[in-house]
Amino acid sequence: MIGVFDSGVGGLSVLRELYKLLPNENYVYYADTAHCPYGGKTREYVLERAREITRFLLDKGCNIIVIACNTATAAAIKDLREEMPDVCFVGIEPAIKPAAMRSHTNVVGVLATAGTLKGGKYLDLVERFHDSADVVESVGRGFVELVESGDFTSAHAEEVVRAAVEPLLNAHADTLVLGCTHYPFLMDMICKVAGPSVRVIDPAPAVAAQVQRLYAGRLEGESEGFSISLYSSGSVEALKRMYCLLLG
Repeated sequence: MIGVFDSGVGGLSVLRELYKLLPNENYVYYADTAHCPYGGKTREYVLERAREITRFLLDKGCNIIVIACNTATAAAIKDLREEMPDVCFVGIEPAIKPAAMRSHTNVVGVLATAGTLKGGKYLDLVERFHDSADVVESVGRGFVELVESGDFTSAHAEEVVRAAVEPLLNAHADTLVLGCTHYPFLMDMICKVAGPSVRVIDPAPAVAAQVQRLYAGRLEGESEGFSISLYSSGSVEALKRMYCLLLG
C-alpha cells in the first residue's frame, strides 16, 4: 500500500501520476489542511508534522511513503530516513536538471514556496547545476491558497500568478520549474501568463516513475485492486472536490 501526504490537496497531482503508472495499487492520501500551507512554517514544525503523518500512514498499512510536498521533503526526508530505515520514502524536488537541459537561454525559473527555496536540499541542487544554467527564483505567494479554494481561472488568480511569474520572464527564463505540488493545478494560468514560448515542467510524473522504478517489485502481488482512502487533518471538502476533479 502506498501512502501519500502533502500540506493540502496539492499532492493529488502526484497521486494522479502514480495512478497512471500503478493503477492496481491501494493508496492512502493524507492532506494536512489544518496546518496548510507549510511554506512559511519552520523546519522543525514541518518535520514534526511529517513524523506524525508518517506514523498515521504506517498504522494504515502503508509500506511506501511518498512525501508529495517540496517543503516537507526539504525539511523532513533526511531525518525520516534515518529514524525509520525500514520504511521506503520517496520525496520530491524541483526539476532543475531537466529544465537546465532544455533551456535555450540558459536561464531556469523556479516557482516554489519560501520554505523550499531556503532548504538545504534545494540549495544543494542549485549548486550542482549552476554550471549548466542560471537559476532565478520566485515565491508563489498566494498560489497554495488559490488551489485550496479551487480558484484557478479568476482575474484575481491571474493577478497572483502574474506577480510571481513576470520576474522570472524579465530575467529571461525560458523554462519554468514548478517547485510545489499545488502549482500544477494552476498550470493553465501559468502557461497563459508565461506565453507559448516558455516551457513549464511539472515534477510529479518523475516522482511517480521513481516509485515505479524503485518499488514496483516490492508491491507486486500485494494489491487486491485499486482503492484510495482520503484523510484530512481539517476540512475534507476541498480534498473531495479536487480528488473528483483529477481522478473522477
